[in-house]
Amino acid sequence: MATTELTSDNFASTVEDNDVVLVDFWADWCGPCKRFGPIFEDASGRYDDVVFGKVDTEDARDLAAALEIQSIPTIMGFRKGNLVFRQAGLLSGKQLDSLIEQMKELDIDALVAEAEAKKSN
Repeated sequence: MATTELTSDNFASTVEDNDVVLVDFWADWCGPCKRFGPIFEDASGRYDDVVFGKVDTEDARDLAAALEIQSIPTIMGFRKGNLVFRQAGLLSGKQLDSLIEQMKELDIDALVAEAEAKKSN
């Protein structure tokens, strides 16, 4: 699967309508982003059940500002619409694979139920 360009128009629906979504916030002038790009693209070809989205922070400044992106690359991971991972800085291929496997194994329904129970107390 190839990466998907995410914008203000499709970000929310992409995150909410898919089980596992990884998002790479990047810019063309960013050296670390250029190094991470091929790693992210390679992983997108190995995980058909994960959506790999890319947000160009130069083109989607409003989205980057709304999500408080302060340095790039920043990687965000969502599971069933819930943010479960956020980190600035690039990851190695092995780190990215490990993150994906951990996100897929995460019992998000139990975590959401636990969070809801804490809110009501």
